[in-house]
Amino acid sequence: MKKGLSLLVSVIVLLSVLGGCAGADRTGAARVNDGRARPSSCGRLQVKDGKLCSERGEPVMLRGVSTHDLITVESFVNDDLFRELSEDYGVNVVRLAVYTYGVGVVGYCTKGDRERYQKNVANGVAFAKAHDMYAIIDWHVLSEGDPNIYLEDAKAFFAETAEQYRDHNHVLYEICNEPNGVDWQTVKRYAEEIIPIIREKDPDSVILVGNPDWSKDLESVAADPLSYDNVMYTLHFYSATHGQEFRDMLERVGRDGLPVFVTEFGVTASSGGLPRDLESADQWIDVLERYNVSYCMWALSKANEACSMIRFTVPKYSGFARDDFTETGLWLLETLKKH
Repeated sequence: MKKGLSLLVSVIVLLSVLGGCAGADRTGAARVNDGRARPSSCGRLQVKDGKLCSERGEPVMLRGVSTHDLITVESFVNDDLFRELSEDYGVNVVRLAVYTYGVGVVGYCTKGDRERYQKNVANGVAFAKAHDMYAIIDWHVLSEGDPNIYLEDAKAFFAETAEQYRDHNHVLYEICNEPNGVDWQTVKRYAEEIIPIIREKDPDSVILVGNPDWSKDLESVAADPLSYDNVMYTLHFYSATHGQEFRDMLERVGRDGLPVFVTEFGVTASSGGLPRDLESADQWIDVLERYNVSYCMWALSKANEACSMIRFTVPKYSGFARDDFTETGLWLLETLKKH
């Protein structure tokens, strides 16, 4: 009898580990049991020994998708689609992109509709929680290059955002999407302004930090990293433009223990257009899986671009059939199924 009870306990522990994490607090949370890392089983994430880990310190992998600018794709931020992403496709993280500059004057910091952005973020965070996924709130620095240009806006945004989501164990903060035209010291100074503001409100959540060259200069970061806990550095790549040289860089910094999260990648050229290079994309995924580096694909969108998941002629925003996906979207579905 004792032997049978011992075997039963062992099986329960094994199933808990295979469910993504062992022993995390599941009280009051949504729950998806598919063997992936989920907030209900892994709790609030942390960075430990250069890896993204569960609340209990077990390494985890997040695999998912990034939205395009939240104003332009707000119809995708709906409960039915987030359920579909989570339960049907195996997505366990969604990145919510808040464009700072945007296109022309359309952006959070350039006369954009701030209340509308904040509502879309709130909806995305709520739908992610409802369907047991992590959510990345992305301050999408792009056209302006230097994140310090809108430093005061960023301070106010993250003070408000961290206050609002401090008790949400599924939220991560990405403080500057793709700095460009500046060096790491410039970005580091910005991060040293923003991180304490988040930490004052939300002491424990994971913070993701971009870096020069559109978040591809990890070697400068590795030479002079930030001195904060629970911080990771982002790497962005597009498989038809960024090949073996950048994979080698990731492996070098990974071996040295730099915590990296690929918050944006594409299977196309860096413009978001053709060509697609699925062979290179597969090689990238092999490296990311080998080094336990989490990733989000660009983009949850149906813009008439090769990088979009959904065909631009599709009139709906959930309930997708296989024919509704672009070649990019189908590649992601197969990749998620494989891993």
